[in-house]
Amino acid sequence: MIKLSTGETLGSYRVRSFLGRGAFAHIYLATDTKNELVALKVGDIAGGGSYMKRFLDVTNDHRPDGISPDETPAEAIRFEKDGAHITFLDASEINSMIRGECELLRHIHHWNIVGVRGMFLHEGRNVLVMDYVRGKTLREKFRALEGVRLNWFLTIVRALQSLNASGDLPYHGDLKPENVLIKPSGGVVVIDPAMRENEQNVITTTPHYNPLLLRNSKADVMGIGVMLYEILTGVLPFDEVPWQYAGREQGGEVQQLSLSYFLSYPPPSDLNPNTPESLETIIYRCLTVMDYGLAALEMDLVEYLRMD
Repeated sequence: MIKLSTGETLGSYRVRSFLGRGAFAHIYLATDTKNELVALKVGDIAGGGSYMKRFLDVTNDHRPDGISPDETPAEAIRFEKDGAHITFLDASEINSMIRGECELLRHIHHWNIVGVRGMFLHEGRNVLVMDYVRGKTLREKFRALEGVRLNWFLTIVRALQSLNASGDLPYHGDLKPENVLIKPSGGVVVIDPAMRENEQNVITTTPHYNPLLLRNSKADVMGIGVMLYEILTGVLPFDEVPWQYAGREQGGEVQQLSLSYFLSYPPPSDLNPNTPESLETIIYRCLTVMDYGLAALEMDLVEYLRMD
């Protein structure tokens, strides 16, 4: 486990504070040679959501050796002939993933996606240098019982459509409350796309928000549907994730029946009687209609906001 202290130097950057951690890396606030704030993503020595839950303390504060009880860390998913398997990543694999994230994001210049400035090596660990985004995650807003605006999700959908159309980011793949930052101005910035290693057939994603382990834009639609469900009910729609046949070719009757059973969930209105019917319909389409994509979701969100 890597622990950095305030004032410590990494390359040409000076650490100011610990910001948070994911399953595969630690995030630190630092300053560069011009005294500008940046965020440094430092790869860990091993990673995976199950790894974190097994070996870290459960804590409500942010520290390198702890994890909040309501956080949902990502898993490393390896796709093989017999389906998908959750696995741990070692240091070299995490280094490779972070290098891939740098290559994926460094040429993207979009106000709703975190900017990447470059990468360097520190004590054998790849360090990704990103723009520092001041604000709160959706998870933090949930905790504080602050108001959540539906137009934030519309902004995300439109950004993902634009990046998909340009080919710069075909899909995010790991949309969840921890990966959506809300600036004090109300602006939205999405961070930490699913790290993908195509040659190794591995992806990092969070099964509670991507229960079918999809590697296309439908994963993002499902992620938004799960977040909307969570906002309305305070719980997640699917408990036993990922779906047991995720990562296998579809078509068999047993698999189709299994999928129908898996996608059954309590309607939001059963848990929250104040759920608007039209919003419940949007969630249903996000979670269960496989050909319901970003464009259709945008139209439905615009119509709902117009009616609201």
